[in-house]
Amino acid sequence: MGQTRVTGSGEDPRVTELRTAVFRLRRELAGHPAEFPDRGIAEDELAALDAMAVTGVPEIPRLRRSLLLIAGAIGSVSALASALRDVRIAVDLFGEPPRR
Repeated sequence: MGQTRVTGSGEDPRVTELRTAVFRLRRELAGHPAEFPDRGIAEDELAALDAMAVTGVPEIPRLRRSLLLIAGAIGSVSALASALRDVRIAVDLFGEPPRR
């Protein structure tokens, strides 16, 4: 417990899952024809998640905050629901933020 497996590339598999899920949602969002008021928020937070994943050591509270903002921004767009679910699952791999 407390240990993380590392892939052959040396990257934490949770980070790999997060990057893959974020990439998919970004791609689907970019291809979605409808404009909606909070689209920019979703795009900014997806970029923030990607940047955190690139560092390899994302902060759990920040991951969860970004996820909430993304869900709030695109939660009603049913065409993106599957990709959003994958991002949530990837964020959940990092566990719960520490209790205060």
